[in-house]
Amino acid sequence: MKRLDPYRWEVPIDYKEGMRVPGLIYADDKLMADIEKDDCVEQVANAATLPGIVGRSLAMPDIHFGYGLPIGGVIATDPDADGVITPGGVGFDINCGVRLLTTNLKQEDVQEHMRPLIESLFHALPSGLGSKGKITLSQSDAKKVVTKGSRWAVEQGFGTTEDLDHTESGGAMEGADPDAISKKAFDRGRKQLGTLGSGNHFAEVQVVDEIYEADVAKAFGLWKGQITLMIHSGSRGFGHQVCTDYLVVMEHALRKYDIQLPDKQLACAPYSSPEGQDYLGAMVGAANYAWANRQAMTHWAREAFEKALGMGPRDLGMKLLYDVAHNIVKLEEHTHEGRKRPLMVHRKGATRAFPKGHPEVPEAYRHVGQPVLIPGDMGRYSFILVGTPEAMEETWGSSCHGAGRLMSRKAATRLAKGRSIFREMEDKGIILRAAGRRTVVEEISEAYKDVSDVVRVVQGAGIATTVAKVRPLGVVKG
Repeated sequence: MKRLDPYRWEVPIDYKEGMRVPGLIYADDKLMADIEKDDCVEQVANAATLPGIVGRSLAMPDIHFGYGLPIGGVIATDPDADGVITPGGVGFDINCGVRLLTTNLKQEDVQEHMRPLIESLFHALPSGLGSKGKITLSQSDAKKVVTKGSRWAVEQGFGTTEDLDHTESGGAMEGADPDAISKKAFDRGRKQLGTLGSGNHFAEVQVVDEIYEADVAKAFGLWKGQITLMIHSGSRGFGHQVCTDYLVVMEHALRKYDIQLPDKQLACAPYSSPEGQDYLGAMVGAANYAWANRQAMTHWAREAFEKALGMGPRDLGMKLLYDVAHNIVKLEEHTHEGRKRPLMVHRKGATRAFPKGHPEVPEAYRHVGQPVLIPGDMGRYSFILVGTPEAMEETWGSSCHGAGRLMSRKAATRLAKGRSIFREMEDKGIILRAAGRRTVVEEISEAYKDVSDVVRVVQGAGIATTVAKVRPLGVVKG
């Protein structure tokens, strides 16, 4: 690899046979030392061999090994140049994403009520592997959810139209194709709407600890000492099944279209092919399901706050600051080689980070840029950033999505053996509630990079600007 500056490392185009573009990894010395421990650099190079890829195969500073494309990977393919679409470039948890709600509350308003508040959230937002929610979708409603996304939830009374305005893509992408989604996927999704799930998913009550960009924070409605709620979840078993189904389809497509790849996990099809269009229609449906999922949870989280604190909606003032997707592929217009063109931008463990003035940034934030929400681990802190013009020029308007895992779940479990993670968290002033101990030990802070290291690189490289830091007071783990 060739170091370009303190925050950029190039994977040269001759690093591996078949690379069509170079790779670019955002990292400093500290992060690169960990990045080189697994095979994610190979995955950056593998992605560079995909037909129709343009620019560079990108990796954000939270990069770590994933299925096909690394977590933290960003690639763009040109549909007009035989560009492909790949499920491995999106991942299994389609539109896993995060949203942040602001409140009118100060820390002293909730400090004495944190335990009942977390208990109330735990019961409002079903968590754990295979958890089921309060909604059972009929076949007809399931198709409406995958078509309408968050709007379906709002139509059922789960939120407001202002929530839609502050959700990426308004909470629904155009082009969902229910006929391209298997019965098994619909069956897995029927009872899981409005649930956190397991793994790294969470709901977290936080306090704003630091403000770095006062004007932008004001535009976002953030102030020091304010209570916020962050929710991280995705498309549950529904999206997982969509990805699983289309990995089989894409393996056949490799042979059909004579596509040679160094890693079958990047199995793909030309964007314009029947297989490519079917996957896109199913992926959009799963993305819309995920937005509806987070919107339903937002409604029940508001109710949980009202119940635990004995306050009405007006006093609580719980507003959705923004909702961003992490695992998604979108047809977006970008400037490449001097002209605007539609590109298929795959973000896997990466966040859209559009700058001020972009028409897809909500009107309320268009004069400052798109909020970029970067959760850390459950024991330290998270960050709110804002998109920049540099990201639009260099990363297809993308930034990192979180801290990034530092060790496997098995390794984290070994490290946590004999420890009481619940007590350790409480010693830090954090109330922790979870469906079981297994997820908690897999998600200990040491399992993740320090998200401040990741954000420092993002800021140093200019692909997002830090606005505020929040720290957890109470966590519901999936």
